[in-house]
Amino acid sequence: MKIKEVSTKFNVPADTLRYWEREGAIPPVTRNEMGYRDYDDEDLDWIVFAKCMREAGVSIEYLIEYITLFKQGDATLQARKDLLCEQLEVIAQRLQEIQHTYDLIKNKTEHYEERVEGYHGKLSQ
Repeated sequence: MKIKEVSTKFNVPADTLRYWEREGAIPPVTRNEMGYRDYDDEDLDWIVFAKCMREAGVSIEYLIEYITLFKQGDATLQARKDLLCEQLEVIAQRLQEIQHTYDLIKNKTEHYEERVEGYHGKLSQ
């Protein structure tokens, strides 16, 4: 799959895909005989992983560290697991904060809904 197709499929700019590869946030992408990027299924899996992690707020530096460990093979399995566990904790904290904000806004909208209903009731009297 060519970079333009990957960009469209995952809604990630081609420049971002090139940047991720250049910086090591994803492993080097498969190239065809002409040297052009030709994303295979494994490359696409890495794009899905990187996009998901970035959308969760994970830094490029973290991705680079993870990929560096991945390239070193199975001897780094525990280190990679530890990195992922660390990110889970960060994301869990962020989820709690988002849930708190959601609850606050939900309560406010319910409060306003009661006030709006009361206001409309006064208009019909």
